[in-house]
Amino acid sequence: MTQHSTLTLKKLFQYFITAVTGRETEFTTGSIRKAIFMLSIPMILEMMMESIFAIVDIAYVSQVSVNAVATIGLTESVITLVYAVAIGLSMAATAVVARRIGEKDVQGARESAVQAIVLGVLVAILVGILGFLYAREILALMGAEQDLIDEGYGYTQWLIGGNITILLLFLINAIFRGAGDASIAMWTLVLSNGLNIILDPIFIFGWGPIPEFGVMGAAIATNIGRGTAVLFQLAILFFGWGRIKLMAQDMKINLKVMFNLVKVSLGGIAQFLIGTSSWVFLMRIMSEFGSEVLAGYTIAIRVMLFTLMPSWGMSNAAATLVGQNLGAKQPERAETSVWKTGKYNAYFMALVSIIYLFFAQTIVGWFNANPVVVENGGLCLQIIAAGYIFYAYGMVVTQAFNGAGDTGTPTKINLVAFWLFQLPVAYVGAITFNLGAMGVFIAITTAEVLLAIIAIVWFKKGHWKRVQV
Repeated sequence: MTQHSTLTLKKLFQYFITAVTGRETEFTTGSIRKAIFMLSIPMILEMMMESIFAIVDIAYVSQVSVNAVATIGLTESVITLVYAVAIGLSMAATAVVARRIGEKDVQGARESAVQAIVLGVLVAILVGILGFLYAREILALMGAEQDLIDEGYGYTQWLIGGNITILLLFLINAIFRGAGDASIAMWTLVLSNGLNIILDPIFIFGWGPIPEFGVMGAAIATNIGRGTAVLFQLAILFFGWGRIKLMAQDMKINLKVMFNLVKVSLGGIAQFLIGTSSWVFLMRIMSEFGSEVLAGYTIAIRVMLFTLMPSWGMSNAAATLVGQNLGAKQPERAETSVWKTGKYNAYFMALVSIIYLFFAQTIVGWFNANPVVVENGGLCLQIIAAGYIFYAYGMVVTQAFNGAGDTGTPTKINLVAFWLFQLPVAYVGAITFNLGAMGVFIAITTAEVLLAIIAIVWFKKGHWKRVQV
């Protein structure tokens, strides 16, 4: 190894340590490449922790039964509607907090953080009550057979009933990211998912005085892990260990700030409701082909999260850079940050797509040996991975709009790509032309390619640079 390469590796390692410890907080001046690195590393690690948990979770549950895996698929396709609200509010929180930090208005950032948390709690309480009371009906509506409902409704009760832990975890981490405290968001996920991974087998299979809960145990472990992490987040906010410290005088309703957050988040909520509700309908189509095919699809989606989450990490970095640089009146720097982040994301996703194209069935086989599950899960991975480079740019550019507070544009793009294109193509391909699950997989890939192309064309027009939040 040459002296130059040794020095480069040493510098990268120093940057890595700086990134994960959160010592770098200025992203509106200096090297854009360094800013992307400093924000992306903790965000990628944060998302990796989330996806590692998803993989471990499905690995444990796969040992219970095929019905247990299918239960997770059906429940999570519904709870993604909760994720839509959480992510929509999170996008608003990130955009507004990042803009205020870019403007050097820390008091405004604190006010926005408090109002976002209040909104999140109100939504979570309402959804939790409905999810706990109507768990069986939710699974039946999704097309589950009676034996699956009897085995899995407890999981649905616990996961949707305890959705406040999901919502607040998303929302407060979004506040940290908007402030540039990406490393704090990362360590929160390390705590949450580390606990989940430890508690999962204990509650699923039983240990000592703790009885065997089966698939319901996975939801219990998730609530404990995420709930603990939320308490940690609140401690950070109130003790001032990050860039934002909440004071007693901040604990009040500010309707003006709350309305501004709602206004920005409505586009984000609608945007993700369109995307996630389309996933609900896709799961409904997939349920027509039986639990084994559905289980294969569920495993494939969980495996994909392992690579899509890091890409979301880089995309979130782009959102923070756009928000802070627009606040600092540097729109051209914001745009350059997006194109560079997209390029790095594309390199990563190209590598992953090659791995999936060659080893898809082997990877699915690690989680379930059933040949029907392996065949359909492997096919899903291969077809969807074919569009990964498009996903890379699509995710970054979409998050750039959101970081600017322009949540309306991605909403319209999602409406065209998912509702007007993906769902009709999936139904016609799978049912009308008898392609089965393959018809759904093809629809997913082509819709994401279409989304990326529309997003890039519209981003180049530059309207997002003039959005006020």
